[in-house]
Amino acid sequence: MVRSACAQAVVLVGGEGTRLRPITSRVPKPVVPLVGRPFVGYILENLACHGVTHVVFSAGYLAASLRGAIGDGARYGLSVSYVVEEQPLGTAGAIKNAEAELDDGCLFAFNGDVLTDVDLTAMRAFHRERGARATILLTRVDDPRRYGLVEIADDGRVEAFVEKPGADYDVPPHGALVNAGVYLLEADLLDLIPAGRQVSIERGVFPQLAAAGQLYAYVSDAYWRDIGTPESYLQAHFDLLQNALATSVASDVGPSYLYVAPDAAVAGARIVPPAHIGSGTTLAAGSRVGPLAVIGAGCTVAAGADVRESVVQDDVAVGARCTVERSVLVSGVALGADTRVASAVIGEGCRIGADNTLANGCCLFPDTVLADGAVTFREIDREGR
Repeated sequence: MVRSACAQAVVLVGGEGTRLRPITSRVPKPVVPLVGRPFVGYILENLACHGVTHVVFSAGYLAASLRGAIGDGARYGLSVSYVVEEQPLGTAGAIKNAEAELDDGCLFAFNGDVLTDVDLTAMRAFHRERGARATILLTRVDDPRRYGLVEIADDGRVEAFVEKPGADYDVPPHGALVNAGVYLLEADLLDLIPAGRQVSIERGVFPQLAAAGQLYAYVSDAYWRDIGTPESYLQAHFDLLQNALATSVASDVGPSYLYVAPDAAVAGARIVPPAHIGSGTTLAAGSRVGPLAVIGAGCTVAAGADVRESVVQDDVAVGARCTVERSVLVSGVALGADTRVASAVIGEGCRIGADNTLANGCCLFPDTVLADGAVTFREIDREGR
């Protein structure tokens, strides 16, 4: 069955999300919750809004969890299929691996850790007007040192790629344009990619196209964020709560974001918007949640507890008089009374006794157990050592 041109996409989700651990220790990055839905749902929503009808996930790590969360894509108005990498194939190799699920039209390709509301319709029009074989989305960032830089001509033709600059790079006052991980490709480009081999599209395909004058860059000031680190994951929640990007979540709750699930029990609690309270959650009288707080489903927040500027995933218990600020509590965490968590990430299923303080970048590996008063401050890396 042939679909309309540029109505298909490949989403690259084969990585293990190591930078995001312990949030991704047991859950693949595309499925980590972001204000009540799987992160990758925002990518699917944007694709559907711009006429894409079929999406192929090129998956690897914990692929079954992704399939279980997204299914056939019907809830997003899409047809979704899956291919699995037996070994890491790189960006180009992963797109090639999806070839059997694609038709002969052009396609979008998304890195699976990109949150953006870029206008894909405008990007498609730019691509066609230039007669490009490939178009890269570029975005401007304040500190480009962890990204590859792209140099472009006035008409948008890509002239050169610059590797990630070093620590001594003199960042321009207004930042720099970087590869944003969203591409529009003509289908015949897949012929340039050998099957079953690890190939980077940025290093193995794009330089050839740039040399031939066939690679263009679409520069956008739309919202864009790479959620690959716990700090960026937390900030993405804040951005959504403050309506910094266009999504159906934002349109549902309006400009002053306050969502309380109909079956949540919150009588007597103080909720300071913007905030999001999930289904079946109980906030005790005398507790405070917000501003900039997301509480997942099935949680309990005891009397006197204060949760702000934080993400609390599903089935978390926050004990009496606890404080949680600028932190992520992954699903199944339990905090004992009078525990303080600040600028920390607590992995899935951790049991933290009373009177502990975990702060200043502390990361606890899943299922860590701490006795009452055991820790005033402790820094444990994301592998649990």
